[in-house]
Amino acid sequence: MDSPLQSVVIGAGQAGLSTSYHLARRGIEHVVLDADAAPGGAWQHRWDSLSMDDVHGIAALPDAERPEPPGTERANRAVPAYFADYEAAHGLPVVRPVSVDRVVDDADAESGLLVVRAGRRRWTTRTLVNATGTWSQPFVPSYPGARTFRGEQLHTHDYPGPEHFRGRRTLVVGGGASAVQLLGEIAPVTDTLWVTRRPPVWRTDDFTPEVGRAAVALVEERVRRGLPPASVVSVTGLALREQELVADRLGAFRRRPMFASIEPDGVRWDDGEHERADVILWATGFRPAVTHLAPLHLRSAHGGIALDGTTAIADPRVQLVGYGPSASTIGANRAGRLAATRVAQSLARVPRAAASAEA
Repeated sequence: MDSPLQSVVIGAGQAGLSTSYHLARRGIEHVVLDADAAPGGAWQHRWDSLSMDDVHGIAALPDAERPEPPGTERANRAVPAYFADYEAAHGLPVVRPVSVDRVVDDADAESGLLVVRAGRRRWTTRTLVNATGTWSQPFVPSYPGARTFRGEQLHTHDYPGPEHFRGRRTLVVGGGASAVQLLGEIAPVTDTLWVTRRPPVWRTDDFTPEVGRAAVALVEERVRRGLPPASVVSVTGLALREQELVADRLGAFRRRPMFASIEPDGVRWDDGEHERADVILWATGFRPAVTHLAPLHLRSAHGGIALDGTTAIADPRVQLVGYGPSASTIGANRAGRLAATRVAQSLARVPRAAASAEA
């Protein structure tokens, strides 16, 4: 059989590219398997109206300058171009398009190897770094009557821009930053209503580095305990930016509690009140794209994957980056460095005799 790789990275977004850079610097033989046909990670799929002025900041990849395109430039062009240049400049071993189906233990249980499968293709590896993010797993909660709705339902994942909603009564569901941002775009062109499960928490203080670190620490603690990861913004709270002030003056951020059911022409609340709607826009977030890891049984009894830093506690051969506290551009860079360090430590524990025999 071919000699196994020292590591396989799944995903070529910010976390995957950062990890690959640090693996390469350590001389660790690896490949990066990316499901997309072109560089850019999830950024290439963002809506056209998202400009660089709208994003919350893009951190520089390791050993590279921070991208600073004009604020009016589309994020789904600027960031993928930055990623593409980075891959080429550092000669990162990205293979695409490769959609990984599952990761399993090698049939020879004594080998300690992992097999990464994508259709008929397979890669055997000593370690794995999962950097698949969340974009491919939009989450829409189940509500009574949803199938009867005669209007349009769509998720942030498929947001087509504000003009699509012009003149259409739109319910925006969700209490996160994306809901606030989309209300900011839609409210000036149509009638909106904001619906959330819990009252939104607005940030009244400055978002200092200390506040950011404290928020990340809380998410890290959840992940360490094996709980499903929460978003950092759920801890830091929400804030309005200048481009959302028009929507605020229009009353777009006066929220209502969640409705009890969905009807063909709208929604109904617990008190019996009915609200007409033409569109329901679910800004209800994403879930980690980790179903391909199911054969490794990494999930804890609490439903999440417990991590020590980036290392899966249930299987130290596996690192997760872009998961939980590292699901941001800055966090992804730090996680990439740590994951490469942990991979090197894992490889160092492989008995030299066994490694030579397999080679």
